[in-house]
Amino acid sequence: MATLRKQYVVARDVYSEDSFAEDHEKIYRAHKTILDHVREYLSCDSKRAKNAVLSLLPIIGWLRIYRVREWLLGDVVSGISTGLVAIMQGLAFSLLASLPPSYGLYTAFFPVLTYFFLGTSRHISVGSFPVLSLMVGAVVTRLVPEDGPPANITGFEGLTQDQQRVLVASSVTFLMGIFQLAMGVLQVGFIVVYLSDTLVSGFTTAAAVQILVSQLKFVLGLNVPGISGPLSIIYTLEKIFVQITSTNICDLVMSIVIMVVVFIVKELNDKYKAKLPVPIPIEVIMTIIACGVSYGFNFEKRYDVNVVGKMVSGYESPIAPNMEVFQESAVEAFPIAIVGFAVAFSVAKVYSIKHDYAIDGNQELIAFGVSNIFGASCRSFAASTALSRTAVQESSGGKTQIAGLISAMMAMIVTLVLGFLLEPLPRSVLGALVIVNLKGMLMQFREIPYLLRRDKLECVVWVGTCLGAILLGLDLGLAVGLGVELLTVVIRTQFPRCSVLVNIPGTDIYRDCKDYLHTSETKGVKIFRIPSPLFFANIEFFREKLEEAVGFNPLRILRKRNKALRKIKKLLQEKDDHITERGLADLFFQTNDESYMNTKELDLPADLKGLPFRMDWKAELPANISVPRVELHSLILDFSAVSFLDVSALKGLKMALKEFIRIDVDVYIVSCDAYILEKLHTCMFFDDEILTSMFFPTLHDTMLHVFEKHEGDKSKENCLKSSKLNIFLDRSRC
Repeated sequence: MATLRKQYVVARDVYSEDSFAEDHEKIYRAHKTILDHVREYLSCDSKRAKNAVLSLLPIIGWLRIYRVREWLLGDVVSGISTGLVAIMQGLAFSLLASLPPSYGLYTAFFPVLTYFFLGTSRHISVGSFPVLSLMVGAVVTRLVPEDGPPANITGFEGLTQDQQRVLVASSVTFLMGIFQLAMGVLQVGFIVVYLSDTLVSGFTTAAAVQILVSQLKFVLGLNVPGISGPLSIIYTLEKIFVQITSTNICDLVMSIVIMVVVFIVKELNDKYKAKLPVPIPIEVIMTIIACGVSYGFNFEKRYDVNVVGKMVSGYESPIAPNMEVFQESAVEAFPIAIVGFAVAFSVAKVYSIKHDYAIDGNQELIAFGVSNIFGASCRSFAASTALSRTAVQESSGGKTQIAGLISAMMAMIVTLVLGFLLEPLPRSVLGALVIVNLKGMLMQFREIPYLLRRDKLECVVWVGTCLGAILLGLDLGLAVGLGVELLTVVIRTQFPRCSVLVNIPGTDIYRDCKDYLHTSETKGVKIFRIPSPLFFANIEFFREKLEEAVGFNPLRILRKRNKALRKIKKLLQEKDDHITERGLADLFFQTNDESYMNTKELDLPADLKGLPFRMDWKAELPANISVPRVELHSLILDFSAVSFLDVSALKGLKMALKEFIRIDVDVYIVSCDAYILEKLHTCMFFDDEILTSMFFPTLHDTMLHVFEKHEGDKSKENCLKSSKLNIFLDRSRC
């Protein structure tokens, strides 16, 4: 099918930035000072107060438009379905945090209450998340190891090992909440942009591997102490393989059966989700069956199966965070806060786009900060969201956070009334449920070949983050991933793909000379484009690429010309006779003394005053004068992709332009951003050599100007036919 083509004709004058400014008056805007911004931020009126309340309590916004008849039933059904999943995941993920299972139910209840009022997302299911649970568990096992004495912390005195671990987990969560709340108050929700999708994918995949290894001891029924720190995954695997002959067959068989059944049913849920009103709660069904079978056959005593054991009945009294734990875990708490927010915000953004409502990143930070502070005070551990649980809440008809509130009520009922029924549940069942829920994260390994084909630097970020998090731990792995990601940004900006542009015949379009076959390059003109900001790190790279594009070093040529002129002037002072071409050659043969030459003076513009003849560097020179000929008469720099200049780059650019100007090469800069032009004026960029007339609004305006200026040059092989923009290149005259 042929592409529809239309023609357009534009007749206008050739503009430089100066002539354009003469014909079109520019509006100069007054920029606000820092004091103006502070004054505006601190000012208050009724409208701002109302917006502040609505922003701080988003529940007011969606509760006013709540459709009871249409939405309430869906929220109730969704809340019940999500609650069942949240209960099972809370029990299972508490093992990742190295805590008794009952505290997973706390995490499914307390954080939801505050997020109900403060959160801007209507669909995410707040609660435990496996990656955060594992990161908290790493701190818990470091400060309270299973084998050996705990860390020297005053608050541990008189507490059992489980109580010490709960204190550590709640303190870390409290500090995590403080970090999130502080970032929300300071309006730094934009920090999530530094966690790219590639980095998050690699990080969560590594976390899935860490989680898988951490659950093997439950699935195999082995007694393996928790290990934290760099290379902990290798040490854990070593201990597992050493004890592999001691595997509890009952635990292994139960785990395999549960994983197979849950996996199959989940696949069926995905395949027939359009036909099923509610996904089959297979985790709940298998948990109930496993509890009944374990209780009926007395697995704990008969087969030495490790069960959940005594569940905490009701809610314990609030707990104060420990300041010594703060000091010991501050380095880990910050990445936990970042990861928790990044995951929750990413999931919330997906569903906000799907259902067409806005979410506020800063308010989400405040909501999760308050939720984690409140939950930690009530003995829960780090809360975020889980994609699988949120998918259940949304797909089963949930419209608002009322569904989340109902799911929290279900967790409360289990904690207060039904908790004792879960006491015979084998821990291997919880481990199997954790592993089978890792499928989505582990399948992200398929991104490696895709990224390798599409973007190798992105592939490096993914692999570097994943390997770093697997081998060094999740906290250090996140730092490694950020480092690799920032390194790729530096590489992209410091070493951009510069190009030489040429004209597409019959158009005013210019493209890379390497990309097209039939192009027209005007002799004596070079168009150079850099698709990157210019700053201190890449200005030298820019100059090197520019010299490579034009084929010579302008400074060297300037120095050679100045050396030749110095010799001529010195000999002219000694000889009074008329200099012929032959005589000039003789004079050069007579001198070899260069002691009088000053390098700094050689870099100045060539001084042609006092010569009895016109110096033409393109003419034939005596054989002993080695001054390279420069065929280039016009250099055009395309700045359309240059978004900013710093002071260092400005100095380097000014020096580079002067070097070309001093060897009689006209330099032009096109499509320069207005902000950059303003900065050039502010920084005193222009002087007697660098003029504002060098700047042009478009590339074709510049080419028309160059053609008009050098129209009489017979050496041009390609030329422009007219000085109007609608007139195209005419190759018939070339």
